[in-house]
Amino acid sequence: MAWALAIFLVCLVFAQVIGQILGLRRRNIKQRAKLLSELGIEDASSKKIVGFFHPYCNAGGGGERVLWAAVHALQRKEPDVVSVVYSGDIETTKEKIIDKVKARFDIELYPQTLHFVFLQSRNLVEDFTWPHFTLLGQSLGSMYLVWEAMTYLIPDLFIDTMGYAFTYPVVSLIGNIPVGAYVHYPTISTTMLSRVRSRTQGVTNSEAISSSILLSQVKLLYYRIFMYYYAYSLRQARFLMVNSSWTKAHIDSILQHQDILLDAIHFLPPFVALKLLSCKRSEITKSAQIVYPSCDTRQMSVFPLEGRERVILSIAQFRPEKAHAAQLYAFHKLLELYPEYRASGASPAKLVLMGGSRNVGDANRVENLIVLAQELEIRDQVQFIVNAKYSEILSWLSRASIGLSTMVDEHFGINVVEFMAAGVIPVAHASAGPLLDIVVPLDGEPTGYHATSPETFAEAFRTVLTLPKDAELAMRQRARTLAVHKFSAEEFEKGWDASGWQTWLSR
Repeated sequence: MAWALAIFLVCLVFAQVIGQILGLRRRNIKQRAKLLSELGIEDASSKKIVGFFHPYCNAGGGGERVLWAAVHALQRKEPDVVSVVYSGDIETTKEKIIDKVKARFDIELYPQTLHFVFLQSRNLVEDFTWPHFTLLGQSLGSMYLVWEAMTYLIPDLFIDTMGYAFTYPVVSLIGNIPVGAYVHYPTISTTMLSRVRSRTQGVTNSEAISSSILLSQVKLLYYRIFMYYYAYSLRQARFLMVNSSWTKAHIDSILQHQDILLDAIHFLPPFVALKLLSCKRSEITKSAQIVYPSCDTRQMSVFPLEGRERVILSIAQFRPEKAHAAQLYAFHKLLELYPEYRASGASPAKLVLMGGSRNVGDANRVENLIVLAQELEIRDQVQFIVNAKYSEILSWLSRASIGLSTMVDEHFGINVVEFMAAGVIPVAHASAGPLLDIVVPLDGEPTGYHATSPETFAEAFRTVLTLPKDAELAMRQRARTLAVHKFSAEEFEKGWDASGWQTWLSR
């Protein structure tokens, strides 16, 4: 009797979900027609809609440049495609976003084929909403957020440009449409699993957990389950683009990831339903394609290489992973080891931190950095510039000598590319994108420097500031040449088109 009741309730819930989905699909016909009418498009039958899922589209960071470069390319090359951006920036408007994109990235967007769907539930993917089990909370939150997005409009092709993989099965189920993605970094990696398994302390594995056998085993189980469903979700994408060699290695590893125990469990009800849904797919994505982010280097590449000021420039959003505090410690170490770079010295240097502030958390982070600079007694030689206009960023790039990036495992590093294109010699953390893809030799000669600690960063600063004139100019030119040719907007568009997105849109 109990089993019969349970089966009845499951069937009832299943029927309700199916009814909701079918209702959304029927309503989408009217919503689609309404959207095209609002844009002034008369011949709606020839139009296709590509939906870009980017809840923080107005943030102004490197990930947003990729989004807008893709939208701009579509608008220029595909006049019959309407781009719809699903955004959580409810405090702004379409016109203001277009203006900011022009001011920040110098990318022109055309309002005639661009529409925004503003989502009310973005707080569900904020980290502060989930103080515990943050990965799980944000992923479940993204599933609800994309459900909300689909209730407004179901596109012909869905492209996630922020890395919310758990949205893919939801979109596939609701819309029965192809899903693609541009992934900047993995939500979880096999390295994170290994770190917990070996009880190694790190950023994602605190000392309280790594020192406890019981807590380590609980967290390992949590990570195993999360990884299993993350890999499943990634495989729902028909095409996957990534921004660097480091990201590709991790995503490919995740796509091949298997867990024998969890696989066995999913042959049992009700988990077997997931297996059955997976069997519907004849083509499973097995690897990702590297498409280096678009870096518009046109204006930067004409800056003079000579006459640079002793300015160490950082351009990065004020997010915790960008490790701005490490920049202050590195600069403090430079002044400590080489007093001539102090304000009272013979060759005073300056550290400039420029970056976007998205929310209260970022604003508080800036205030804390200012306090740290005061404690280190370097405040008079450090300048903070928040939410700068593109013209101001260009001005500093034309003057600075050194470009600084301290993020560990920076998946790519558009800011480093911009440094190099502007003729600013990069000093970046020796990991991930800057190490493997960007600050690499050209014709066997260096294009910048890598470091890992305040001491090694300080020594790299010192090396750049004391380079002979001919060697300095030669390095600036090599860095520019590599950046302009390898990371151009044209190369990005070639890679984007090679992903095969057009094939899926026409199906």
